Amino acid sequence: MGVLRGRAAFDAPGHVDSVGLHQLAATRGLAMVFPAQRLARHTPRLLKHVVLVGFGVLMLTPMLWMVSTSLKPDGLEFEYPPRLLPTTVTFENYERGLTILPFARYFLNSLVVTGLATTGNVLSASFVAYGFARLRFPERDLLFVVLLATVMIPFQVTLIPTFVLFKYLGWVNTFLPLTVPHFLGGGVFYVFLMRQYFMTIPYDLDEAARIDGASSFQIWWRILMPLSKPALGTVAVFSVLTSWNDFLGPLIYMNKPDMRTMALGLQFFVGQFGTRWNQLMAVSVVTTIPMVILFFLAQRFFMRGIALTGITGR
Repeated sequence: MGVLRGRAAFDAPGHVDSVGLHQLAATRGLAMVFPAQRLARHTPRLLKHVVLVGFGVLMLTPMLWMVSTSLKPDGLEFEYPPRLLPTTVTFENYERGLTILPFARYFLNSLVVTGLATTGNVLSASFVAYGFARLRFPERDLLFVVLLATVMIPFQVTLIPTFVLFKYLGWVNTFLPLTVPHFLGGGVFYVFLMRQYFMTIPYDLDEAARIDGASSFQIWWRILMPLSKPALGTVAVFSVLTSWNDFLGPLIYMNKPDMRTMALGLQFFVGQFGTRWNQLMAVSVVTTIPMVILFFLAQRFFMRGIALTGITGR
């Protein structure tokens, strides 16, 4: 009321109320102080976001350069000074690059291998992790430590024996070496992720299910699996990225041209057609797009699964 009275006295012609002026000045002073305090409080967060955006742009620079090069005509791939935004945009690189080699067939092969490998990793890793996390048997923790110790064995050490085994089985030039092993354990890293997540789920659910007559398989499939979607999504994302970008496996086991994957096809594109970098970047963009879409679709499950797999319930 004092402020209103002071403002009215100030606005009245020929009359000035000193009390009203002081109250009006104090109110305006507070209005200037509050934005300053608010700005000071939000400044660290603003700086943090600026730094994160800067690093994000820095990390995206190679991908932006790849897209830019895929849109440049012949002869402008290495222009100086370099241009991130090409002056002339053309989409012929995509048409020519994807038709020189049967990349449609390679894309289908990659989808088959990645889909089967991911399915195997999710199912087998979660099943093995269920045994280590929920079942009680002698030397369980010791066996899990031994399993984790196998991570220190390089892949190159077992490469030749594995190839000899698959050749003896007649699996060379088939998709079996790239898919079947994923159904037989799922990988140590995936087992570790699933075990850590299973241990965050209350064990009372298992006991209640056993009282109702559920078996261990039913508990795993009908109770733990629906509750473990973040961890399953994390395993699926890692598995898809690994299988989709795998180069050494298809190179060793796929000798027929029509069985190559996208990663292997890109290497043969470079070796057979020299330095057509704009077309190579166009094919690389097509290869990268599915992984980018997958990450954005599964980002919520991926981040939640990573955050929770480091927590143990007991």
